[in-house]
Amino acid sequence: MKTFDLETDTVRVVNATLHAPEGEMEFQIRNPRGAHALAVGLYAPLRVTVRGHAGYYCAGMNQLATVVVEGNAGTGVGENMMSGLVHVRGNASQSAGATAHGGLLVIDGDASARCGISMKGVDIVVKGSVGHMSAFMGQAGNLVVCGDAGEALGDSVYEARLFVRGRVAGLGADCVEKEMRAEHLEWLAAALERAGASFRPEDFRRYGSARNLYTFKIDNAARY
Repeated sequence: MKTFDLETDTVRVVNATLHAPEGEMEFQIRNPRGAHALAVGLYAPLRVTVRGHAGYYCAGMNQLATVVVEGNAGTGVGENMMSGLVHVRGNASQSAGATAHGGLLVIDGDASARCGISMKGVDIVVKGSVGHMSAFMGQAGNLVVCGDAGEALGDSVYEARLFVRGRVAGLGADCVEKEMRAEHLEWLAAALERAGASFRPEDFRRYGSARNLYTFKIDNAARY
């Protein structure tokens, strides 16, 4: 395992090495102290452990890699990730998993506002709660919230699926509660297991699009 120490190494050097690993597959980053843009743009099956708190956009644009943050993560963790695993063992700030196309994002604590905004295929499992406007304009993928959800959940959602175990403060425009069928319970059980979350799928409710805002309708003009 190769170790970086941000007391002496720079983020530029760390990311350049991760982009051209030269046979090394496992890395750790010590003393991150909230540094921004750590482990971004990876496109190999590396394992990177950040031993501390990460700043903005950690593990953004991830492909194939496993990135574990042993602390909290700032705005946009896992933003636009395509595949792989990003695991935050603490809390995450706003816009976690924004625009992400694939892979799995796991947050052991809470996520702030706009978790999964404009998600496009990623699976996000939050073991705590999420803030307002989570899954806003969610196009595809799954958001699993094991705690509570804030106001305007799923506002203007397209085909993303939302699963919430706790209380929902309010649903956004065109988001409705939907039937939890056998196939959803089966998928959710597998997703919770992958994320290491020991909750019963039967305790969750499912939400998604009512499909009234897909095309312009004059009766809905005030809601756009």
